Amino acid sequence: MSLPLRPFRQVNVFSAHPTGGNPVAVVHGAEGLTDEQLAAFARWTNLSETTFLLDPTEAGRDAGADYRVRIWTPGGELPFAGHPTLGTAHAWLEAGGEPRGQDVIQECGVGLVRVRVQAPREGTGSRQRLAFAGPPLTRSGAVDDADLAQIARSLRLDVSDVVRSAWVDNGPGWVAVQLRDADVVLGLEPDLVAMGDLKLGVVGEYAPGTGPAASASTGTGSTGGTDTSTGTDQPAVEVRAFVPSIGVGEDPVTGSLNAGLGQWLAGDVLPSSYVASQGTALGRAGRVHVEKRPDGEVWVGGDTVTTIVGEVAL
Repeated sequence: MSLPLRPFRQVNVFSAHPTGGNPVAVVHGAEGLTDEQLAAFARWTNLSETTFLLDPTEAGRDAGADYRVRIWTPGGELPFAGHPTLGTAHAWLEAGGEPRGQDVIQECGVGLVRVRVQAPREGTGSRQRLAFAGPPLTRSGAVDDADLAQIARSLRLDVSDVVRSAWVDNGPGWVAVQLRDADVVLGLEPDLVAMGDLKLGVVGEYAPGTGPAASASTGTGSTGGTDTSTGTDQPAVEVRAFVPSIGVGEDPVTGSLNAGLGQWLAGDVLPSSYVASQGTALGRAGRVHVEKRPDGEVWVGGDTVTTIVGEVAL
C-alpha cells in the first residue's frame, strides 16, 4: 500500500551556514498521523527533534494561533523546544504561511509561543533571523544537594567546581549549572550514564574578546576573532546541553535551554543582551542571541536556513 506524500523541509537553526547549527526535520500537513507514526519517524530521522505541522485546535485558533506543532525527539514528545520552534516557523513561512498578526503564533504543548522575524530572508539559501519569546519557567529556584551531587558526578567534577546552579525548566525539564569559565565547559567529558534522567545545561563565561569565531564558509569554530557568520560581537558564554534520557547525548544548539539561562542570568550575572556560543565541541558553531527586556521577558533568536526540501511518504 502506497503512503501519502507530505511536504518536508529540513531547516538548520542558530547558524547562517547550512551545516553550522542544529537541524530540525519539519513535516507539513501532518493531520491523520498517529502517535506511533510520529514517534517512528522521529526515531528514523535520528535528529534531536522532528516536528509535525498541524492546523491549530479550535481553542488555539480562537486565541490567535497560526498553526500547531508537535515536537518529537528519538525518545518521545516534548511540550516545547526552542530550535524546533524557530525551524518550524521558518518552514511554515517559507511554505507560504502568513501570520494573522504582527508575530507568528505557535500552538504547542506549553500553550502559545510568539515568534518574530528579526531580519528578512537573504541569499539563495533563504536565510532568515527569527526569535521566540521564552515561555514562563515551570520550575525554578535552588537545586537540592542530592541533585547537585549527581550533576557534579555526571560531569566528572567536584561540587565545589559549580559556581551556581538553578532549575530553569520551561517545558523540557532543564536544570543548569554555571562553571568557572568557558574553557572548563568545553573540556567536559561527561558520564552520560551517571546523568540518568537529568536534562542538564552547562554555561561558562568567556573573558572579554576571547570568544570563538564562526567561519561563514565552513560553520566551524576557532578561538579569537569575531563571529563572521552573523556579523555580531563575540559570544559572552559557551553553553552545552546534555540530554541522554531522550536519546540524544549532547544537543548541538538549544533554544529552550538558552531561554531558561537568559531568565536566570541575563541582567544580573550576564548582560541583559548577549550572544551565546553552543556546539563548539561538536563542530557546529551555533550562535544564540539572548535579550532580556525590562519587563523580564526573554527573547531568543538565531539564523535559520533551509537545507533540504522535498516530500516524505508517511
